[in-house]
Amino acid sequence: MNKKLAVIALTGLAIIAIASQVNLEDSTEEAQVEIVEEIETDITIPVKAARPACGPNPECYIPSYHVAKVGQAVNWKNEDSAFHSVTSGYYENPDGLFDSDHLDPDEVFSYTFEESGMYPYYCTLHPWMGGQIKVER
Repeated sequence: MNKKLAVIALTGLAIIAIASQVNLEDSTEEAQVEIVEEIETDITIPVKAARPACGPNPECYIPSYHVAKVGQAVNWKNEDSAFHSVTSGYYENPDGLFDSDHLDPDEVFSYTFEESGMYPYYCTLHPWMGGQIKVER
């Protein structure tokens, strides 16, 4: 009887030792690190921009007026927890030049302006949100 218990105990220890070696080998694998390039943000959509209290004040896009050069990309980042958009033109009158579609939280939209001029934009989901880009040579 003692021999049977000793065999069972040794078998159990052997299984535990093998299992711990398998887990140890799995844990020593090299971790994969993904490098993400940070995009410089020109304009942010701040927290609570989805609330009407931000309009008609300029806090819906920060800054709500931005000056860029021809050929320069402008980057908008949604820092709010709500969906937003960056759409050229005015609410109920988009001009079709650019449209981010719905921006998820922490998502960035970029647009490169090829001609000088004034470019109004707004959020299709929140009509009180609006801003302007002035593009210079």
